Amino acid sequence: MSSFDDMDAFEGASLSARAMAARPAPYLDELNPAQREAVERLDGPVLMLAGAGTGKTKALTSRIVHLLSTGKARPNEILSVTFTNKAAREMKDRVGRMLGHQIEGMPWLGTFHAICVKLLRRHAELAGLKSNFTILDSDDQIRLMKQVIAANNIDEKRWPARQLASLIDGWKNRALTPEKVPAADAGAFNNRGTELYAQYQTRLRELNACDFGDLLLHVVTIFQTHEDVLSQYQRWFRYILVDEYQDTNVAQYLWLRLLAQGHRNICCVGDDDQSIYGWRGAEVGNILRFEKDFPGAHVVRLEQNYRSTAHILAAASGVIRGNEGRLGKELWTEAEGGEKLRLIGHWDGEEEARWIGEEIESMQSGTRGMQPVSLDDMAILVRASHQMRAFEDRFLTIGLPYRVIGGPRFYERMEIRDAMAYFRLVVSPEDDLAFERVVNRPKRGLGDKAQQVIQQTAREFGVPLLQGASIAVDEDRIKGKGGGQLRLLCENLARWGRMVGAPGMTHMELAEIILDESGYTAMWQNDKTPEAPGRLENLKELVKALEGFENLQGFLEHVSLIMDNETEEAGEKVSIMTLHAAKGLEFPAVFLPGWEDGLFPSQRSMDESGLKGLEEERRLAYVGITRAEQVCTISFAGNRRVFGQWQSALPSRFIDELPEAHVEVLTPPGLYGGGYGAAGPAGGSGLDQRAADANVYNSPGWKRMQARAGQRPVRQPQEARNQVIDLQAVSAFETGQRVFHQKFGYGAITGIEGDKLEVDFEKAGVKKVVSRFVTAADSADDVPF
Repeated sequence: MSSFDDMDAFEGASLSARAMAARPAPYLDELNPAQREAVERLDGPVLMLAGAGTGKTKALTSRIVHLLSTGKARPNEILSVTFTNKAAREMKDRVGRMLGHQIEGMPWLGTFHAICVKLLRRHAELAGLKSNFTILDSDDQIRLMKQVIAANNIDEKRWPARQLASLIDGWKNRALTPEKVPAADAGAFNNRGTELYAQYQTRLRELNACDFGDLLLHVVTIFQTHEDVLSQYQRWFRYILVDEYQDTNVAQYLWLRLLAQGHRNICCVGDDDQSIYGWRGAEVGNILRFEKDFPGAHVVRLEQNYRSTAHILAAASGVIRGNEGRLGKELWTEAEGGEKLRLIGHWDGEEEARWIGEEIESMQSGTRGMQPVSLDDMAILVRASHQMRAFEDRFLTIGLPYRVIGGPRFYERMEIRDAMAYFRLVVSPEDDLAFERVVNRPKRGLGDKAQQVIQQTAREFGVPLLQGASIAVDEDRIKGKGGGQLRLLCENLARWGRMVGAPGMTHMELAEIILDESGYTAMWQNDKTPEAPGRLENLKELVKALEGFENLQGFLEHVSLIMDNETEEAGEKVSIMTLHAAKGLEFPAVFLPGWEDGLFPSQRSMDESGLKGLEEERRLAYVGITRAEQVCTISFAGNRRVFGQWQSALPSRFIDELPEAHVEVLTPPGLYGGGYGAAGPAGGSGLDQRAADANVYNSPGWKRMQARAGQRPVRQPQEARNQVIDLQAVSAFETGQRVFHQKFGYGAITGIEGDKLEVDFEKAGVKKVVSRFVTAADSADDVPF
């Protein structure tokens, strides 16, 4: 077979590399005992169980250098697989530096996809393709799926192409061709999923194309059905190294297992405690059953950490110990001293953002009692992207430079720009740019031709596009379904405009009505892609952001001004990112906000995946804590506003799993009224209760926070905490009045601040509670005890 010609040339090459005398190995002297064991154990299956910050990349690259230096393998006989191109480049550069010269002829060091492209081009005809096949990007993939759906007379609005794309991608991650899809999945996509999958694959072959999922799927299928091809590669790849093995999906796992059956010299590097990508197909079971898959495997645990303080490592270990599905290891460090992990609770999310902003400024200036910390060395890691909004608003307001890693800033996200365009159009009907953005979002059957008619009509009458659209439908210039939908949009926009400032209608309620009645919310509710739930959460957060302003116009002006002032200037910036985006990174100071049950761990993750989902959330907490080198601060809020309504929040169950000896509690007293944590009612000794009951008025952290609060006024347009108050609830109470609380029983009001009450309860003592959670004692007769 011609595709083997260059392989045969490699086989017949000089064996001088293997025969040369062993060179001095100074790189071995730089390794700790566990790393050195992992590097020198070259033959047979090896699992390098590498904890966070334990130098696994150093060990992995040293292993490659050792293979080359000892003559055990030539560069072309080593298959080294990474998950990112960046990791592959870094590994090749490190190997070159350690050898003292740039390494040439390592064609099989790269990502799964990059290596599989090379393999597939060699054997394209076995997959029904030509060697010059094209690789479709996600947009082309969706476009092709839409054609397949249309050809089958399926309503694409009801059964969107993105849902089908997500479904097929999941099957490909599991190495399932159309004929191998199990019967349990047969009902997918209105019982037509497998049928459409087969048609989609046929169209790809007709176009001489494949998508990213095909790159692995085709190669695995070729290996499974052509033993001669597989045996050739098994013979050729004498040593296999795999990075981030805990993140492999089923297709990647099968590919590696097939190749490793030859020499069985496979070394997988990973950390089961950092497997956090289950939602995109990663199987933590791949690493958990390594010893079963490769009998006689040698496991080396890298546990010496070079990144974090002992307190941070102990805190992370305390949390992850709650997982049952793990191989087990205990991180330790030779470094001494360092701050304990800090735990602080706040009244609400806005206060949490204010405090973190103040703390960052103090750390930057060195007034926190430690050396000044650069903004580049600080990061805020959130569980969900919608949490970023409070921090972005706060930082833009006080002029604190920041960057969002792994995605656009909150107000630059697609769904937020769409929603804001609707709001702008309601407030300013002449805003043509806003009209162009939303006229066909969601789809209203208005193609390019219909939009050209709108443009022409507006120019003809010298009016804005919205008015031009109204004229076009009135004069029947746009007919059919598109015309009807456009008429409805014009009528809705006019009606929403009349509702602005109407008595009894808040601008938050109006925003919800606009998003619901326009069909925009439903568009994302019907979208079955993994990103859709996050986009819906961002829209909820946008409505929440409106609470801090008197009207829509004020909010729109605020966003325009802060976004206009924000420039991409060079200089230090605080990093804001999700916990998923933070994997592999490290910072001297890390803030972990929003540790509340339902937010973190994510309620959706637990609902969808049960115990498996909870364990992945716990691994995410472990990843977050171990990003910190010197200072790690976990925070939570006692209350969150959702659409103008207070919701009490319980501390994350992960907080109760933190070892108390390694945690410093910095929480104002009476935050929750004490007593309720993840475990249940009062009486426990968990950290959440300590945080709720703590008296820290004399602690340095509390004094600093109070001192700074008095030094500089808060420069937000209006504070969300004090802006939207349930006036009826507040007016219903007065100092000295006797009230009843579901949790704390009867008590008397001793103070009123906005919609917060200070109550001296008969059994629980003085607590602060939100007014809507208490009832006048004389109306509490029917309250269950």
